[in-house]
Amino acid sequence: MEIINFADQSSLVSQYMTELRDINVQNDMLRFRRNLQRIGEIMAYEISKRVAYETVTIDTPLAPCKSQILSEDIVLATIFRAGIPFHQGFLDYFDHAQNAFVSAYRKYKEKENFDVFIEYIASPNLDGKTLILVDPMLATGASMELSYRALLTKGTPAKIHVASVIASQKAVDYLQETLPADKTTVWIGAIDAEINSHSYIVPGLGDAGDLAYGIKE
Repeated sequence: MEIINFADQSSLVSQYMTELRDINVQNDMLRFRRNLQRIGEIMAYEISKRVAYETVTIDTPLAPCKSQILSEDIVLATIFRAGIPFHQGFLDYFDHAQNAFVSAYRKYKEKENFDVFIEYIASPNLDGKTLILVDPMLATGASMELSYRALLTKGTPAKIHVASVIASQKAVDYLQETLPADKTTVWIGAIDAEINSHSYIVPGLGDAGDLAYGIKE
């Protein structure tokens, strides 16, 4: 399994990441959503270099011209609700892709103990396709893994790209143990060393869903 950490290179992801984390900036929900979207756009462009293309001949107003188009069937999948603006960034670039949606949530048994439940899934058939599964926060990796398992009920993808804005090292290690290493690439904006007793990434940025769409009750 290949792990690509954008923090290891210089790019605009660093600027957008700084604003996402900064408590003095992140209270602007519109800007927070847009920064998630922009990081998604950058990651989508980088992933676009890893997919297959075919040569076609098209007609311009002046003459025929050889050009390239995507030859892989791509499905963009995300986890409600924080994943929606991040997903949109990928959809801005892979605009012909099919889409899948999973509702995964934490159900707390006590203050620091929870299970992850999948409540809803909508997806096209995934057999032989390239699955790009995106969620901005990868704290424990459990939601990502369970979402992937749920999507497998719709078919088996040929390739898998997992993308997150911030992940804990624990979650990255967990995905390496649970997802198929021979066909999975993981793209991370930054990897933080710790998660706290509530399974929030530290330093992280807080609750991405609340920051994007408002506090839930």
